[in-house]
Amino acid sequence: MIKIEKDRKGNLPDVWITSDTHYNHANICRGTTNWRKPDGSVPIKETRDFKSLDIMNDMIVDNINQYVKQDDVLIHLGDWSFGGFEFIKKFRERIICKNIHLILGNHDHHIENNKENIQSLFLSVSQYNTLVLGKINIRLFHYPIDSWNGLNKGDIHLHGHCHLPNNIKLGKGKRMDVGMDGHPEFRPYHIVDDILPIMSKQPIHSHLEHDHHTDEMLNVIG
Repeated sequence: MIKIEKDRKGNLPDVWITSDTHYNHANICRGTTNWRKPDGSVPIKETRDFKSLDIMNDMIVDNINQYVKQDDVLIHLGDWSFGGFEFIKKFRERIICKNIHLILGNHDHHIENNKENIQSLFLSVSQYNTLVLGKINIRLFHYPIDSWNGLNKGDIHLHGHCHLPNNIKLGKGKRMDVGMDGHPEFRPYHIVDDILPIMSKQPIHSHLEHDHHTDEMLNVIG
């Protein structure tokens, strides 16, 4: 569980969230990708419009550091970096925020295995977690799930993995893809200013056809 504590002055830090930065990932960068469609063309929707890895990496770092300050909290929902083990640390050292929680993605195997104690670069590392903000529970996972704990009570589910564009990043209920590719400005989301206003307008809804957590029944607990 990730609980956000007040500082000595009684203030809560700003909390940000992002996913799928894919730092130094050559194939997701259009200028360096080896990915091809069956007709031999470069896949436009699946790649980022950068001419080089250096330009892409600089944009990722700059767009994080411009918003997420040193004493803020950044939650990253996985697929941290590519291109070799050394880039995990290189990327981390370029981010000024001291407080980063990482939810493991499918490409974070070196971090999952804690090679050379690499998990020590983060405040926490987990497969699944819950962010608690007052009475609000936010379920955090790299992958989108159709039903989650507290769905029927209005709990929120944030995920990454899918690289959904801005126009389809929202699920039918209180679920959202928070990857950088889906943000109009290619940056992290502020939980209070960006996420909660959107989620307050979303209905309680399960993507499953049958889910007793959202059925109107009496005497159902859990």
